[in-house]
Amino acid sequence: LDFFDQYFVDQTMRIDYYHIGDANEEYITLDQVYKYGIWAGSRVRLFDELNLGRYCVNIYDAESNLLLYSKGFDSYFGEYKTSDNGLDGIQKTFHETILIPYPKNKIIFSFEKRDNLQELFEIYRMEIDPDDVMIIRDEIKDRQVKVYDSEMNGDPHTRVDIAVIGEGYTLDEKDKFEKDLRYFTKVFFSQAPYRLFAGNFNIYGIYKPSQDSGIDEPRAGLYKNTVLGCTFNTMGSERYILTENNKELSDLAAHAPCDAIYIMINHSRYGGGGIYNLYCTFTTDNQFKDYLFLHEFGHSFAGLADEYYTSDVQYTDFYPLGIEPLEPNITALVNPQDVKWKEYLSSGVDVPTPWKKAPYDSMDFKWQAERRQINNKIAELKKKKASIDVIRLAENEYAEKDRLHSIKVDEYLMKSRFFGKVGVFEGAGYVAKGMYRPMLDCIMFSKGDKPFCRVCQSHLVKVIEQYSE
Repeated sequence: LDFFDQYFVDQTMRIDYYHIGDANEEYITLDQVYKYGIWAGSRVRLFDELNLGRYCVNIYDAESNLLLYSKGFDSYFGEYKTSDNGLDGIQKTFHETILIPYPKNKIIFSFEKRDNLQELFEIYRMEIDPDDVMIIRDEIKDRQVKVYDSEMNGDPHTRVDIAVIGEGYTLDEKDKFEKDLRYFTKVFFSQAPYRLFAGNFNIYGIYKPSQDSGIDEPRAGLYKNTVLGCTFNTMGSERYILTENNKELSDLAAHAPCDAIYIMINHSRYGGGGIYNLYCTFTTDNQFKDYLFLHEFGHSFAGLADEYYTSDVQYTDFYPLGIEPLEPNITALVNPQDVKWKEYLSSGVDVPTPWKKAPYDSMDFKWQAERRQINNKIAELKKKKASIDVIRLAENEYAEKDRLHSIKVDEYLMKSRFFGKVGVFEGAGYVAKGMYRPMLDCIMFSKGDKPFCRVCQSHLVKVIEQYSE
């Protein structure tokens, strides 16, 4: 702790800024700096050792230029720039936040991004004086907010502090928020490796009532007034849910020590999203809610990649072929002799590992086409204000077909002689060819009640340890 005590005090500096641009240009402009609370992170592990995320913030001592703190992350802007609008040069502004331990002396805030070869370079630099009178020191306290201690295991400095923030819960649905919080806390600790490291986590619930129940469904013409403004159809993807209301999110998260954020969405439709070291979203009342809750946190907490490749996404060249992705659970196999998870490879497994991919592709692409048709039908029914019974019938039809398809996928994969083995299986990261995953199945690959694969579990442990020392 000597290093921390020399350069920091045990409080949080929140740096809010605007991230502006498109696929070709991006700019950073400072918004506001805050001082509040304790520093929830480790006071020992101050330097990012994971090398993940499109961006990285480095904090230097202004006088000596000594590196004091670093953290890698992804952002909503980072995803937007890979979308059609971003590629077409339509510039957009996003509000973003970085939390750092509060410095004792002047610092240099350095913002870096990765180039096409995954190398970091600086795009913004600014000196910040912690004694600046314009830094906001007001206590962030919203009288409408209630904080719940869902699972407490000790000192926030040596725990992963998770804030579960409710979205789309009205004043009359406070009891439902409490029930959902209890339920998903249990789900969290039912899954390895979290259950093996249960004592390393604190989980807080943060509730603020929304005017309306649920969230926006733009394609169905349904719009709700909610605390965070979360919406389906983010960047045109029917199931993708994010919010652009970063300031409100950051203000809510400030009500508790916070290393990671869940946005728990009061909705029955399947949907969610997760961005590394930003937040994840999930809906609470669908048949795959447990899977969503765990899968999306894999993205936001640990930087795990999606291993599936048959579903629609709104990205273009999210993982450029021939460039090794940073994520630990997918590979472009640039060097087959040096697989990134070689220490976990099962003996006797070829690299790449042949599996009966063609029948799986045929089965799953067929379902994806049917799924799109059914969801388009449901959206149209809602838009035309069909009766609740008619809409419910269509939703139930979809849910049952989705359930049966998920079972079919599990049965197909489990029949493989490679099931349960660590290899290098083609099909991952939204592309069918040229990208590979470690195991045939994983919670990052397909829906259902299943574990993280061995590679994902190992990486999750590394991330937990980063916060726990």
